[in-house]
Amino acid sequence: RSSAMSSQPPLAPLSSVIVLELAGLAPAPFCGLVLRDFGATVIRVDRTTGRSDPDFLGRGKRSLALDLKSEEGVRLFKKLLLKADVLIDPFRPQVLEGLGLAPSLLLDLNPRLIVARITGFGQTGKYARMAGHDINYLAVSGALSLLGREGSPPTPPGNLLADFAAGGLSAAFGVVSALYERSKSGKGQIIDAAMQDGVAYLSSFVINAMKTPMWNQPRGLNVLDSGAPFYDCYETKDGKWMSVGALESRFFKLFLSKLGLEDSIQLSQQHNRKLWPQYRTLFTERFLSKTQDEWVLIFDSCDACVAPVLDFSQVASFPHNKGRGVFMKNAADGKDTTSPLPAPRLSRSPAYQTSTHAPRDGQHTVDILKEF
Repeated sequence: RSSAMSSQPPLAPLSSVIVLELAGLAPAPFCGLVLRDFGATVIRVDRTTGRSDPDFLGRGKRSLALDLKSEEGVRLFKKLLLKADVLIDPFRPQVLEGLGLAPSLLLDLNPRLIVARITGFGQTGKYARMAGHDINYLAVSGALSLLGREGSPPTPPGNLLADFAAGGLSAAFGVVSALYERSKSGKGQIIDAAMQDGVAYLSSFVINAMKTPMWNQPRGLNVLDSGAPFYDCYETKDGKWMSVGALESRFFKLFLSKLGLEDSIQLSQQHNRKLWPQYRTLFTERFLSKTQDEWVLIFDSCDACVAPVLDFSQVASFPHNKGRGVFMKNAADGKDTTSPLPAPRLSRSPAYQTSTHAPRDGQHTVDILKEF
């Protein structure tokens, strides 16, 4: 690749990879962000009319504005694809085909191209062309039925699971897998990254655990879904929260000791479900007796599996996060906000850490067209 095209350090694992990301929402830009953080040069292809939604996941990317509904725009886009390694398609099935950019035709144009098609319901099936959002993909995957407390409706966890874990991150793994396979075959391929499929795959453990006492009860009554009093969150005196995950008996023993309840609860009765309401009442009352900071000091560096529930205004300054450098300041945005650093951490070729903000639509159009 020419030095003008690549803006990443030579040690970054994807430093020679060029990605074209068709502008979209949530999963597609997150896929592009992951690839960029790990070294790829990512060019976001924006509409010439601009976008209606801000891009919160555009840091470090470049932006090119093209009208893909015009012959000239399609011609230029195809020229870009000749040098690209990856195309991220955020559209519903048949949209690219309608633009004269069917992936099969693009692979004829560039046989090494990898086309990642990120959709909610996939490229095939009854719902393939139907509109949906994160909550709908969770619903049909079965995962949403698991989420929520006893007696409450299924509760979506924001749009973290389908859009980002099962969508963007899953698609990025598919891209890296396809790049590795291409290093042996020399051939590109098409990735069908359906968020519904990804959520179902994420549910593999739970689906199998439902055959055991760990998860064979209705929603909200199982060990890991807030049913067990030793795996839940408790409010503190100052209206904040502590998370408790004292599953194993040795952790539960220490947990009881730190609460001063070692004489009130028999260790051997931890899994006696008839006593769980009583335990919950004791834990609730005890946690309400002190502030979150006080409980943090009590459980600090202690194997009781207890940690504070932090909000995003607290996370960067929390001692553990600060010590690891989990978050960085976005000095370039002028708002003193923070962002999490890329994960996982590679020892020899780490992800490229940047605090640059998202580009303006079409900001690099002239430069990119000159480079190509």
